[in-house]
Amino acid sequence: MHRWLLPLAILLPAPLAAAMTPGLPAPMADHSVLAPDAEAQWVPFDLTPGNQIRFRMTIDGRAANALLDTGFNQTVISRRWANAARLSIAPRGTATAIGGAVAMGAVDGRTLTIGGLTKTGGWLGVLDLPDSATGGSDAIDAVIGGDLLRHYALDIDFAQRRFRLLPSGRLPFAGQSAPLSIAERTGLYISETRIDGARLRPMIVDTGDGATLAVSAEAWAAIGARRTPTTTTVSYSVAGPVQSDFTVLPEIAVGDATLRQAETTIEANGGFSARMGASGRIGAGFLQRFRVLLDPLAGRMVLAANADTDRAPLRSTSGLLVRTEQDRLRVLHVMRGSPAAAGGWQPGEEICGIDGISVSAGYRSDPIAMWPAGNPGRVVRLRLCGGSTRALTLARFY
Repeated sequence: MHRWLLPLAILLPAPLAAAMTPGLPAPMADHSVLAPDAEAQWVPFDLTPGNQIRFRMTIDGRAANALLDTGFNQTVISRRWANAARLSIAPRGTATAIGGAVAMGAVDGRTLTIGGLTKTGGWLGVLDLPDSATGGSDAIDAVIGGDLLRHYALDIDFAQRRFRLLPSGRLPFAGQSAPLSIAERTGLYISETRIDGARLRPMIVDTGDGATLAVSAEAWAAIGARRTPTTTTVSYSVAGPVQSDFTVLPEIAVGDATLRQAETTIEANGGFSARMGASGRIGAGFLQRFRVLLDPLAGRMVLAANADTDRAPLRSTSGLLVRTEQDRLRVLHVMRGSPAAAGGWQPGEEICGIDGISVSAGYRSDPIAMWPAGNPGRVVRLRLCGGSTRALTLARFY
């Protein structure tokens, strides 16, 4: 049996994720209930290095780390979790992710508790959920997908780092609206966007995709292949790395809401969005610029501007996309046309020092970590872990 998986992926430096498709028949009745005080039960979250919504929940009463991902149309638990809990895993064939096909299993539904929601019965998918899919080293135990979320209104308050599940039809705040529905074939959240007046639809709305916007190669060509300069980036999914073109568009619109300086990934021909019958994906990089209400049963997405709405994105001026590994940075990708590409940098090289400062466990919170997007003209001295030092002159290249 073959199933579609809309992937758990990251784009660096603007990470990304996605999902699955319609559920197979449940081994037992699927039942979910919102508590009477669900509206008051906010769930705190943080953002992973891959820009995904990570929170704490319980599975059969045991605490678990989970991602909130409307890009997955099937809720899944990690194979590691299932094995540790001694659950019987049945094969479910393969699922199609951004980077290719992955093996999927299934277990009878467990008791899931998320804020004021409790779900029992049905079935859960089982996948290998690699740490690399979030850009960090913390294990992810579950991904909560659209099969559970689409029955409710999902209120995400990015400014306060919290979300809650409400009965469909609730409108807890005012904002600009956009259409939202569930795709019949894939079970994914669907809306639309406009680029220079060109309307792209359907667009997958994916809270698990850390990027701002992804456009299929086919849709990009159809709107006249924007003349903005492009470079390359890399994303990581449960199926592995994927290289894509990348640019920053002057403005995009989703319904009545607009966003300036929108980072945009252009997928390869026949890429994931096209295979899902979509023109692209609207990711968390867009959504987090607003307070968001996703209510597909009511046919609407509501977007209220916040302090981040008009914040300009950071642009790489080095061209090095790196991952932190304890006392070093590993080069994952060298962006096309960048200073790093001109300097002959290669994926896999390791950096242990920047301008005389050694990489340490606290690197991510140190101001020195902003060097890959430093001011054009700055010369950064990078010490490789082998002992040599290279100078890199930062420049704007896309």
